[in-house]
Amino acid sequence: MGSIHLVTHVPGPKSVDIVARRRAAMSNGAAFLTELAIESAAGAVVTDVDGNRLLDFAGGIGVLAAGHCPPAVVDAIQSQAGDLMHICNIVATHEASVELAEALNAAAPGDFDKKCMLMNSGAEAVESAVKIARAATGRAGVLVFEGAYHGRTNMTMSMTSKYSLFKKGFGPFASEVYRVPFPNILRRPAGTDVDEFIDWSVQRLHDAMIGFVDPTALAAVVIEPVQGEGGFIPAPPRFLEAIRQICDTHGIVMVADEVQAGFGRTGRLFSIEHSGVVPDLITMAKSMGSGMPISAVVGRADLLDAPHPGGMGGTYSGNPLACVAALETIKIVNTPEFLNRATEVGERLRAGLELIAAKHPVRVAEVRGLGPMLAMELVADNALTPDPDLTAAVTKATTARGLITIRAGLFGNCVRFLPPLTITDEQIDEALALLDDAFSAAVAEVKAR
Repeated sequence: MGSIHLVTHVPGPKSVDIVARRRAAMSNGAAFLTELAIESAAGAVVTDVDGNRLLDFAGGIGVLAAGHCPPAVVDAIQSQAGDLMHICNIVATHEASVELAEALNAAAPGDFDKKCMLMNSGAEAVESAVKIARAATGRAGVLVFEGAYHGRTNMTMSMTSKYSLFKKGFGPFASEVYRVPFPNILRRPAGTDVDEFIDWSVQRLHDAMIGFVDPTALAAVVIEPVQGEGGFIPAPPRFLEAIRQICDTHGIVMVADEVQAGFGRTGRLFSIEHSGVVPDLITMAKSMGSGMPISAVVGRADLLDAPHPGGMGGTYSGNPLACVAALETIKIVNTPEFLNRATEVGERLRAGLELIAAKHPVRVAEVRGLGPMLAMELVADNALTPDPDLTAAVTKATTARGLITIRAGLFGNCVRFLPPLTITDEQIDEALALLDDAFSAAVAEVKAR
């Protein structure tokens, strides 16, 4: 018997009722991608309020590398809740926050003294990294990339790409944000090979230091080593190396946004480790706390000490419950066994996705990603015309069959796969078989419209 077990249509009647109540009681400004109401979860399996068991390949949008409700994390949270739920690190110190900072400093790449700042969300971590860079350099400019997603605060929204979904109607935006192209190899100019395109992209980066902003005005270059919302596009290592060289030459802070790609998601603790490039600061969140709201900025101690006392922090930053959850998560994720298994998950999942893609060569432009952080980009024709309608049909069809998937991509035309990395081979194969069926059904549905 497989992990998926459906007792009603999906969504079932109880889910439909709860979602209707949500629509009536909660703001429409907060999107939701399925009509599911979930009651419980463990590992890679979620159970909805109708009793349906589904495989979760959305993973809370990258939050659940260690799986739903890891027992060690649950035990730590329950134990901590009986002793101390909140004190505020501005008022007093609790040891778990110090232990977590020490663990993150030790785990982050870089042979230099490190310090850590604990925050609550990915956007807060990214905005804090910008503040740190500005305090350290005395400069204001921030360089970011097309397709980037960094958050929904005013500063991080200004840094984020994809205008209509994330920015429309919310201006004015923060100033001194400069955006340059990200090297999307799939959509390189016709007739250009990969190496030539990377060379061209590196040259455009250098040209931007003349045409867009002088490097002496830049506090930071902020990049996702693997774009998340942008469509799971890995940055070529040579491109990351060029950023590192520019930052070194001009005293700019290099920030790796690892909010989605970090904590084992790509088979390394941090995705930038695949390139060998060491950033000055790393932002992290999502899978860091196995579902608890916690984030961090980790990096060079001199940079972390640049802001004046009181200029950083928040009421809930370094909350005791979130800290013990993150400590236990690190113990699970940051081991050779877990990271090796994550790589195996990626290899098995990619092989299955490639087989499905081979059945639909016109519709699947590419299977891409790094390790088990994978996506399929869907198109309407050989001209690579994005097909968000097919993407929506696929995610709807998989969910109806018991596999939760969601979209991504600058054009909304990618299906992203973020399963818990504790998933079994049998569960991967079960999901792939279902995806194969759902994909064919979705193609037929879109063709019939």
